Amino acid sequence: MELKYGDITAGVIAAAMEVHNTMGCGFQEYVYQRALEIELKFRNIHSIREFSMPIFYKGTHIATRRVDFLVENIISLEIKAKTQLEPVHFAQAINYLEAYNLEIGLLINFGATSLEFKRLHNKRFKPLTG
Repeated sequence: MELKYGDITAGVIAAAMEVHNTMGCGFQEYVYQRALEIELKFRNIHSIREFSMPIFYKGTHIATRRVDFLVENIISLEIKAKTQLEPVHFAQAINYLEAYNLEIGLLINFGATSLEFKRLHNKRFKPLTG
């Protein structure tokens, strides 16, 4: 079975692996974020770092949150630098997908000795009708 946007998510994961293999674990999140931005550019993967996205409640704008990366304008990418991912990190990443109405997201953790990554799917995704 072919994954939706699988080529893009595979490219992002490969870029993250290169960053992790080069730098190892132990740095703060922003260091990995900056390195990943460079690696994504090297690989011609369009991304916007710290992309501000509005959050609405029942049609009313209530907040703005920055996703670590918006990749190719369709995939959210949240990165962490924790020794271990916890359920709250997955919940946060899913909440962003739902709030931004994005179908696919990635959660990548640079803090463990081996790179950890999880592909996420928004079960509440509503395609925009044109």
